[in-house]
Amino acid sequence: MRQQWSDELQVAQVRVARPTDKLKEIEKFYCEGVGLEKIGSFSGHRGFTGIMIGLPNASYHLEFIEHIEGSPCPAPTKDNLLVLYIPKRSTIQLIAERLLQMGYPEVEPENLYWAEKGVTIEDPDGWRLVLMNTEGI
Repeated sequence: MRQQWSDELQVAQVRVARPTDKLKEIEKFYCEGVGLEKIGSFSGHRGFTGIMIGLPNASYHLEFIEHIEGSPCPAPTKDNLLVLYIPKRSTIQLIAERLLQMGYPEVEPENLYWAEKGVTIEDPDGWRLVLMNTEGI
């Protein structure tokens, strides 16, 4: 009999990584704009420079990498999303306002479900971030 995947797959950490040609802008967007923290970085690793962004002491984070020969990374579709579930609507409004001040306005989501309780904003590479409210869920 096969065991449950959770018994077989012992995952210690989750990292979502993607390339960018705009590493400084990405860092500013996610750290200064969204409020996540730069939790690590590296440079000169086989031509790559990178940053890890997330929540301190969490077992998951985002990694953005840039190669010295370029790292173009167009968003595949408008429905490829990073969704942050946030309990307080006031926090979402604060983040959205801060990003607007930085030049990143709210955009209409491809799937209007995200507009019901969320705010969708494109990062410097055009990838979409949804700040989704969890009040009442």
